Amino acid sequence: MRSLLILNGPNLNMLGTRQPEIYGHLRLEDIEASSIAYAEKLGFACVCAQSNHEGTLVTKIQEARGVHDAIILNAGAYTHTSIALMDAIIAAEVPTIELHLSNIHAREEFRHRSYIARVAVGQICGFGAKGYELAIDAAAGILETA
Repeated sequence: MRSLLILNGPNLNMLGTRQPEIYGHLRLEDIEASSIAYAEKLGFACVCAQSNHEGTLVTKIQEARGVHDAIILNAGAYTHTSIALMDAIIAAEVPTIELHLSNIHAREEFRHRSYIARVAVGQICGFGAKGYELAIDAAAGILETA
């Protein structure tokens, strides 16, 4: 069975209470549960993880090599600052989809730059929690043609 890693970065553990007008009212646990169920309907095993620590995220990406067939990464604020995450994606050689709940291109200027986009297969942003399903569909499509 093919496997997806859904990796969430800093502050996403605060979903549901943190700026719900931007990020919505669903908790991360709810998004993870629905993502796992959706992935399983498509025939994928799905593992979810979250960390507020850049090094932990780097390690999870590195460990995905040979274990997971694709990564869905919501790197949160590290999207705009982390060359380390970008380098880990390159080194892991696992197709990675960048995901954001909000439309980062319609927000503050500093959010427009993404180090992840440089190495991701594609980017999904602005669709709220529905973006996770869209990213799973995208991963399925990428793996179909691989």
